[in-house]
Amino acid sequence: MKIAYITYSGTFKYSPANNFNETQDLLPFLQNKGLDISAEIWDDPSVDWEKYDIALLKTPWDYHQKYDQFKLWLDKLQSLNIRLLNDYSIVRWNMDKHYLLEVAESGFDIIPSIFLQQGWNEELKGLFERLNSEKLIIKPCVSGGSKNTIVLSKNTTVEDKNRVLELVSKGDYIVQPLMPQIQEGEWSLIFLNGKYSHTIIKKPKAGDFRVQQIFGGTIEVASPMQQYIDLAERCISRFAKGTMYARVDGLMVDDRFMLMELELIEPFLYLSYHSEAVEMYHSALVQQLSQ
Repeated sequence: MKIAYITYSGTFKYSPANNFNETQDLLPFLQNKGLDISAEIWDDPSVDWEKYDIALLKTPWDYHQKYDQFKLWLDKLQSLNIRLLNDYSIVRWNMDKHYLLEVAESGFDIIPSIFLQQGWNEELKGLFERLNSEKLIIKPCVSGGSKNTIVLSKNTTVEDKNRVLELVSKGDYIVQPLMPQIQEGEWSLIFLNGKYSHTIIKKPKAGDFRVQQIFGGTIEVASPMQQYIDLAERCISRFAKGTMYARVDGLMVDDRFMLMELELIEPFLYLSYHSEAVEMYHSALVQQLSQ
């Protein structure tokens, strides 16, 4: 089978760990394993997609900036009967953070959330009251890498109103309390073919809330209690069954795991932070190819 390893035209800013760089070394590793796999930029008009049997989403990290174009690209691949990993229906569901409503309705704990529809124009004060928080974080329902994500303070609602209206004029947004637990770290539990692989904790630098490395965040390996692994596994079984890869992001709040994101499209998987994760990724792909 001929596999398209889907990437994008931007730069990669993740640092290597344990002598492995996921953005540079994974593809050669898979090729050396004998797979017929080639990197393709998803929005490159010169790509002959018809020659591929499988499209493996790895780093199409600008899809949220080209949302309509990405949706059309998915439609095109599906019309060509190219199999997508992860599956088309799951990717489309996971592209918009409104999916969190369905997760919450199924009984899983999520960070308390309010959704603002495009064109929303109400008083900010009501958001703070409903979420019972002095600080809020607002981010697009279709986003990545903390783009257009801002923090609001209860004592500056007048000054912040126009900025929020400008953002919401361009699309739907999600509003959540700025959880103090983010300073203790955001947990990411990684699963491959539905099986638990490993966990890392991302912590922001002092005075920031963004955990990404490009903003000065740090990464450390973690060993969560089995009850949290089981909880994440149940979430994947419910919403991401059959996925080759999945990342479950959340915070520990009073000994409860509260979901922040269920990452099923193009998550960085921190494969270099577990000694067997790269081999497990290859095995997961081979298993998918045999289905």
